[in-house]
Amino acid sequence: MLKEFREFAMKGNVVDLAVGIVIGAAFGAIVTSLVADIIMPIIGAAAGGLDFSNYFVPLAKSVTATNLADAKKQGAVLAYGNFVTLTLNFLIIAFVLFVVIRLMNQLKRNEAAAPPAPPKPTRSEELLTEIRDLLKKA
Repeated sequence: MLKEFREFAMKGNVVDLAVGIVIGAAFGAIVTSLVADIIMPIIGAAAGGLDFSNYFVPLAKSVTATNLADAKKQGAVLAYGNFVTLTLNFLIIAFVLFVVIRLMNQLKRNEAAAPPAPPKPTRSEELLTEIRDLLKKA
């Protein structure tokens, strides 16, 4: 059973999938940082210094706090600012993946459009070509 599992795990597709998942996780962390540390502060500054991470609607009358962390401690809140940030994360990841897949498809089309190299002549064809050339000289 261990031998079968090792054969399965070492198949090309499984290894490729594992590499893709690891790279995807790292890419997700980069995009999260891009959105949280660069894009959202710029949008917040353009919107008058607003911080999207603290946007919430209190759902309980006991919530009086002005920041999200304290408001969650006081009662139920609808934290839509975090949703806006995560939606922006998703849109950036989807756009980047779209561009990457589009480039890959263009490369595949270019490879398919390139004519294949002519096959090397067989030994018989080479001999016939030599005979033809000798007959032309005679």
